Amino acid sequence: MFRNILVKRIVRDTSQTRYLNTSSVSALHNTVLHDFHVAHGGKMVEFAGYSMPVQYGKVGIAASHKEVRSNCGLFDVSHMLQSKVHGKDRIKFIEKLIVGDVEGLEENTGTLSLFTNDQGGIIDDLICSKTDLGYLYVVSNAGCKEKDLAHMREQLASFKAAGGDAELEVVEDHALVAVQGPRAVQILQPITERDLGDFYFMNTGEMNVAGIPCRVTRCGYTGEDGVEISVPSNKAVELCETLVGLGVQLAGLGARDSLRLEAGLCLYGNDIDDTTTPIEGGLAWTIGKRRRQTADFIGAEIILRQLKEKPKRRRVGLTSSGPPSRSHCPILDADGNKIGEVTSGCPAPSLGVNVAMAYVPAALAKAGTALGVEVRKKTIPATVSKMPFIKCSYYTKK
Repeated sequence: MFRNILVKRIVRDTSQTRYLNTSSVSALHNTVLHDFHVAHGGKMVEFAGYSMPVQYGKVGIAASHKEVRSNCGLFDVSHMLQSKVHGKDRIKFIEKLIVGDVEGLEENTGTLSLFTNDQGGIIDDLICSKTDLGYLYVVSNAGCKEKDLAHMREQLASFKAAGGDAELEVVEDHALVAVQGPRAVQILQPITERDLGDFYFMNTGEMNVAGIPCRVTRCGYTGEDGVEISVPSNKAVELCETLVGLGVQLAGLGARDSLRLEAGLCLYGNDIDDTTTPIEGGLAWTIGKRRRQTADFIGAEIILRQLKEKPKRRRVGLTSSGPPSRSHCPILDADGNKIGEVTSGCPAPSLGVNVAMAYVPAALAKAGTALGVEVRKKTIPATVSKMPFIKCSYYTKK
């Protein structure tokens, strides 16, 4: 009871996401970089059961955001769930759980995909990579860690009981950091043994970074070029100190959230959840063409029927001026009727306007449609806008 009384809620100006000040919270997990964050002025808050930096020192969230867009930022994402799927039937197993075409991937490439449930809802979003080392490498969300593991283990038990050959390994001895921004690879190349010139978006591979054996995947959550580096836990601080010494600015959850929102990327639990289908969420592109034919993933019947018949509601982007909208702000039609709620919203530091996501009836989902958002009991004009709100800079083949 006293712990709850002492906890102070912090609501950031850049987003609707709410964090808890960790100064009075003891029952939190720490990543291996916790002391590193504190030593560098990290303002620690609770997120997904972990003590994480929301920002550093006097560097504001908007300034950190702009640094990633123009230069390079370093994020600790070690709270994410890293796992490997082994066995000769590993692809067959994972394809039962997710909508992506893993079989069709080239070796050492990955894809964004979704765990789905029997009702066609999204259990979590994830990246699944097909390696040349006899396993699949899977990264999913920290907030869904227990749920994802329970789901994978339950499905694995059934799969093995039916004669399938697959095993799940949870990667617990590696941290995960993201280096994001237009100068990310320029900074990394001199300390990376592999030529990154032909290492494209969603490529993955094991390589030494600053002399440390790591798995590097060219991806991220900001809309910028960059990589995620899975690094041995006992070498994580060493790698991060090296990167900071090369001029990479530390960035926290505040900038990560506004960056991903500008890039039109979903936050699980806000913009997608167990009750949201991939079609409603604008994520039909994650469903591989072959998978639409095989229809052998969990929830396929409902999802593919909705793909054909079209959903009744859709996730859309919204832009507005004035006070920014936050999660759960009502969306109003031209007659003032409530037709939905904002799922994520913040001022967009790169654009000078407010951006948001929401679910609205399909008939009102067309770009350019004028709607209203109720903010502090006032109706603010908003316009349905295409996403991403900014041009993404992923490094793809020409």
